[in-house]
Formats: sequence, structure tokens, C-alpha cells
Amino acid sequence: MIKKNNLNLPHLLVLAAIGTLICLSSYTMAQTASQTNPQPFVIPALREWHGGKGEYLLKSSSRIVLSKGKKEALEKAASILKDDIHAQTGYNLKIVSKSPKKGDIVLSLGDTDTSIGEEGYNFKASEYLSISANNYKGLFYGTRTLLQLLEHKKSIPQGSAKDFPEFKVRSFVLDVGRKFFSISFLQDYVKLMSYYKFNDFQIHLNDNGFKKYFDENWDKTYSAFRLENETYPGLTAKDGSYTKKEFIALQALAKDYALTIIPEIDAPAHALAFTKVKPELGSKAYGMDHLDLKHPGSLEMMKNVFKEYLSGDQPVFTGTEVHIGTDEYDKKEAELFRAFTDQMIEHVQSYGKTVRIWGALTHAAGKTPVRVKNVNINAWYNGYADPIEMKKLGYKQISTPDGWLYIVPAAGYYYDYLNYKNIYDKWSPLQVGNVRFAAGDSTIIGGAFAAWNDIVGNGISEKDVNDRVFPAMQVLSQKMWGGDKTIMTYETFDAERKNIGEGPSINIRGKIGRTSQSPVVAYTFDKRNKNIQVSQASYANGKKGKALSFTGSNSFAKLPYKEIGYDYTVSFWINPSDNPGGNITLFKSSHSEVKLKQGNNGKLGFSRDGYHYDFDYTVPEKTWTHITISGTAKGTNLYINGRLQKSLKDNWIQYTDKDKTKMRKVETLFFPLEQIGGFNGMIDDLQVWNRLLSDEEILTL
Repeated sequence: MIKKNNLNLPHLLVLAAIGTLICLSSYTMAQTASQTNPQPFVIPALREWHGGKGEYLLKSSSRIVLSKGKKEALEKAASILKDDIHAQTGYNLKIVSKSPKKGDIVLSLGDTDTSIGEEGYNFKASEYLSISANNYKGLFYGTRTLLQLLEHKKSIPQGSAKDFPEFKVRSFVLDVGRKFFSISFLQDYVKLMSYYKFNDFQIHLNDNGFKKYFDENWDKTYSAFRLENETYPGLTAKDGSYTKKEFIALQALAKDYALTIIPEIDAPAHALAFTKVKPELGSKAYGMDHLDLKHPGSLEMMKNVFKEYLSGDQPVFTGTEVHIGTDEYDKKEAELFRAFTDQMIEHVQSYGKTVRIWGALTHAAGKTPVRVKNVNINAWYNGYADPIEMKKLGYKQISTPDGWLYIVPAAGYYYDYLNYKNIYDKWSPLQVGNVRFAAGDSTIIGGAFAAWNDIVGNGISEKDVNDRVFPAMQVLSQKMWGGDKTIMTYETFDAERKNIGEGPSINIRGKIGRTSQSPVVAYTFDKRNKNIQVSQASYANGKKGKALSFTGSNSFAKLPYKEIGYDYTVSFWINPSDNPGGNITLFKSSHSEVKLKQGNNGKLGFSRDGYHYDFDYTVPEKTWTHITISGTAKGTNLYINGRLQKSLKDNWIQYTDKDKTKMRKVETLFFPLEQIGGFNGMIDDLQVWNRLLSDEEILTL
């Protein structure tokens, strides 16, 4: 006999609903329990990621633990990482060779995983964090990933990663011939490039301007060779150069940061610096920026120049590869050009070096053979070196396509700022001009992008060049490391990349603070501040309470900042008195000066990178004036007592060439904050914003 169920329909519906809720709750709990950490954002993106659960936490008690591997290499990587973590977090971690504990960072060399290659690494975050690699470069790149993850917080999602580059050469080319860059800038760039896992820094050491911008006169045309040279007195530029000692030290620094410096000396074109020393070597047919290849002295001179840097027990060029130029010579002399190229390759290779050249052998077609073995080509323009033809000849190529990757600041041709989205979506080193090679093609060993400072005298600064290069470096870091593989849209990448900086201890972009609402610097000077070091200056009655009072060129105060970069606003009250003469400084850093009197014209202005500007305004003496200066990558504005006085932007340089060429004049300024004073008078109520204030906001000041 079957007992009847005494539940009616409403009861059944309630029970069914409860059952459904229980099932859904169980599913949600199971799903939550199975969730793992998503891949964290770094540049370039990790090639493989397997998420764990929970977070690794860096603490002040964490240690850097040296595990297995070469002691010297481990200690070098650990020492740099220790300094970087201290700069980034304030933590002063100990370096030990013990068993790891919770919160430690473990470094090891001699990883058995051959799939990561020479520059790859394995990265694992659990209770402690471990980085292992086959070689120093891979280990060092792993520490850069760690630092990027620690930029904004001291916790890292647990998980494991395998990371390795798609391409062997990841390069940036900087023209220091037509625009001098300080050795400190190059040192910072070594660190910046390694932070984004670039491994190749090509420094273009000589070049010249275009004759048409110098009254069609070769004697007036700017040229420079940037390295100390004893063989030919007078060759080294007077307006900026590097000593041999500095250049050797730069290469040593680069090696520590897993980067190779590629020195480039460009000839037989772009050679005006050489022919100014030996005018008899200048080509009568093609111009003084061409060496006369029919003159035996041309080859002799270039061999002697390279010999000075390659010979001896301690050569100046310490790396394994050297660039000999060979760019853009007139093709009417193709056979002579090819012979010169081949003989220079032989000469440099005799010192045990691999040679790099600019692609020119399609442009300079001929029968004279040019060596192939241990020669790498910058494939920059397919009309000069057809990449398919170069592959058939056996050359290894570095994709450096001008139409994609050439920055020429404020020139009106090529790119002022690269097209980042187009590069991210469509380019990889496999793309050389309009030729696309198949993935894994052995002829393509990597890629390079370049900054050329063609327009000598247009006012471009180191900071302006970096403003163009830095975002390009972020995008191209991804494309040269990961190739065509991207894990997010460009729009997502572009938003996320802005949260990654330049790396610890460098601040090329002059960033101060993170808020854009309030002043990031505000000094009333009403009382002494321990962060302001006063030298022969004092506090006196000012516009509002107390002010800083100065008594001449040796009277100043040191602030705890160096400078502020684009976009910014700086305001202050000033009351100068009795300042005869010129070149009187108000604010100063190692990069720039704001002057009460620019030169001998008595106008308020500024100087940087060898350029001098004024606002066509004289600050009145013995009265309080409110000054506001704002700056962007496009120019600099001066406001007097809340009203716009002068805008230095959108001005042009008019040349006298037959085309009456006009070029944009660059009148930008990173505002210097390292030192204030150096004049007779007072400054009060200094305020600095890391944004542009509107005209209305400035008026209220």
C-alpha cells in the first residue's frame, strides 16, 4: 500500500524554490572557490600566466635571497634590485643566502627550463616570490617585472608566469649628432629602456644639418661629432661631447642593466664633421657632407677614427657590435660606395666585432661584393634596401621602417608623435615597410625605432624628445617583446600604460605628486621650513606675511624638488630691487633657468638646452608683481597679475632657402625648482600645480 503525500501544490513550489536557491548558492560558492587571479598588467605583457589565489606581500622585513647560480651575477642583480626597491618603497631589504621565508624575494640562475631562452625567466608569486632564469639578462628582466608590479602597491597577485621575448633585438636609435644629449640623460635612458625590456641602445654619434637652412653654405652648416678624439684634433664638438671615460662607463652601466650600447659613426655621407677637419676629403660633386670616395684619404681617415676606439687592451667600444653608418650616399657612386662599405666592414671585424650598417645596397646596386657574415642591417626604407633581396643575400635584418617608426620632432614630416594605435594593432618587427615576413623567419632578428633631430636650431629639448619617445617606448616594448600577440585592445592598453612610470630613481618627465586638484607644492615662507635649505638668504616681511629675501647671485634657497614637467602651472609674488646687468636668475635646475633678466635685454625669460627665450616683459622693481607661468609640450605662457601677458607657442622660424621654408619654433620649458634666488629682492607665496590652471583660476590667484 502506497502512502499518499499530504503536500499540496503551494508547498511543492516553495520547496522547489528553496532547492533552486541551494543549488545556485552551491554553484556560486564553487565558482568563487575555483576563481584564480587574473593576469596582472605589466609592459610588455607576460607571455604566459597561471593565476593562483591570494596575494604576495612585500614587507619591510622581506629579504632578497640568493639561491643557486653564479654568485657575482646574482649579487649584481640583487644589489640593483635592493636600491630600486628602496627608491620605490623606502624599504631597505637585506641580501642573504638562506632559506626563503614568507615575504622574501628569491633570485636564482641556471633554470632548467630551456624554453625561456637566454632572456626569459620564470616568475612565481606565492608566500614568497621567486625569479629564476638561465642567464643574467633574463633574471634582470624578471626584476623589472617585479618593480612594475610594485609601482602602486606592495602586494602582488599570487600565480606563476613564464616570460620570454619573441625577438632578439629590441632597439631604440637616438640621434645625438644634431642635438646633444647630456651623459646623465643617456644614463637615465639606459635605466628607462631596461625597465621596458629593451636590450639595444644605438647612439648615432655624428651628423649635420641641412645646408639649405644655413644660407646654402657648408661652412655655416651645423655638424657635430660627439666623442672625444685624439687622432684628429678639432673633430670633437665644442658644444657638447662625451669623454672616452664617460662612454666606457655608460657601456658598463648598460651591461649591468641587461642592455647593449651600439655606438654608431656614420660615413661616408652625413660626414660634414669629418670634412670640416679635413676639407680636402669633401666631395666636390655631391657636397661637403659626402666624403670623396675617390680620395684615398677618406677611407684612411675613417679607419683611423674607428681604430682609436677599437684597438688596445681597453678599447672605448667595449661591446660585441659596432655600427659603421653607410647611409644615403649618392647612388651615382654605387661601386665606390660598396667598396668603401666592404672595406670598413673588414676593418671593424678585424677587431672581433659584429658590424651593423644602414640598409643601402638596393639603392647602391652594383657588382662590387659587400660582406654578409656577421653583418646586421637596419632595414629602414625598402627603396634603399629591399628586405626580400637582403634576405636572399643572407643578411640579418632589424626592422626599422621609417614610415612606421621615425620620430623627427617638430619637422612637419615623418612623425612628431608616432601613431601608437596603428603600431599596436598592425606592426611587429616582421613588418618591414610594406613587406610582411612569416612568423619565425630567421632573417628578422628584431626591431628598432628612432628619434632624428633633423631640424638643428628649432629649440627642441631633451625633455621634448622624451615626451615623444616615452609613450612610443611603452607601445613598442609590447610589440618587440610579444610580437603580434596582444591580450587586450589598444584602448585598454593605452589606459593602463599611463599607470606605469619610468622606473625607480629616475624622473625624466618631471612628475611631482599624483593629485591634479590642489597645489603639489605650496610655500608661504611665513616660517622656516626644514625642507628648504637657505644660503645667504633670509626671511623678511613680504606680500603676505613673510617672504624669502635674497641679496644677489650667491643668495639662494634649495628646494626638495628638481623640476616639474608638462602640464604644469607655477605662481609666485616677486619684488626685485637694484639688479643691474644681465643674466640674473630666479629659478634654477641642472636643466634650465628662469631669469629675471635674460641676457642683456632686461626681459623676463628662460634658458635650457643652449636656447634662450624671453617674454618681452620687464618685471618692475620695488613693487610686488604676481607672476604665473604655465607650460605644455606645445609652449609656455606668462601671466602678469592674473592676465595673459605672452604666449610662447605657435611661432615659426623663417629660412632663406629657395622654398622659403618655415619650421615650428619649440619654446617649451620644464620649470626648474631645485634652486630659487640669485637676485636682489623677495619671492613670496610659491605654488605649483601639476596641471594647467584655466585663465579664470589664474585670475583668482
